[in-house]
Amino acid sequence: MDWSSVIANPLLANLPFKIELNEWGKIEMSPASNAHGMLQTAIAFLLKDQLASGKAFVECSIQTAKNVKVADVVWCSTAFLKQYGTMTPYPAAPDIVVEVASPSNRLAELMEKKALYFEQGAQEVWLCDDNGTMQFYRLNELLAHSVLCPDFPDQVAF
Repeated sequence: MDWSSVIANPLLANLPFKIELNEWGKIEMSPASNAHGMLQTAIAFLLKDQLASGKAFVECSIQTAKNVKVADVVWCSTAFLKQYGTMTPYPAAPDIVVEVASPSNRLAELMEKKALYFEQGAQEVWLCDDNGTMQFYRLNELLAHSVLCPDFPDQVAF
């Protein structure tokens, strides 16, 4: 199965969880809690407020070496948007990619996604735990704060 088939399938249109494709083209589903959605929204709003140019949004599909992954939140620079627009999925990772941990996520899964996003050109990958605590990475190095958005808090309220 490919990503355009997933998007076009009416049976998959209104599911209450996130869908991704693994490296074998099989659908993987992750249930999302309301707290997860609140954290996604809070992060996207903070990015929008702090980075005047570009766009922040949720549920961004990105083609990776292990098929399509759907990042919880991204920020795309104007240059990225000029190059890729609304292409679905993006063939490259946006500038900032954020994964918000769900109870079903394992640390190894989040670390693998982080590596996949860096392979696709992300400048920073952020991880947010289920309490809103942020970790910022650049080229697989843990940072004290984001380089691209230095005033972003290390704790997000939701």
